[in-house]
Amino acid sequence: MSEELLIRLDQFLKLKNIVSSGGEAKIVIQMGHVKVNGVVETRRRKKIFKGDRVEFNGEEFVVSFPVD
Repeated sequence: MSEELLIRLDQFLKLKNIVSSGGEAKIVIQMGHVKVNGVVETRRRKKIFKGDRVEFNGEEFVVSFPVD
């Protein structure tokens, strides 16, 4: 898959303004508060792809590019 069609989970959370900083992203991910495609994800550098679904705090976000 093309490198342009993936992003790290922590980067995605920051770009979508779900968290305010990389440190906050690290904490919420490592504490198990984030799901990717319905599965709890604790790796902040997890690569996510277009169409993946990220859940946090009762909200779901679908990964698309460009991330806006």
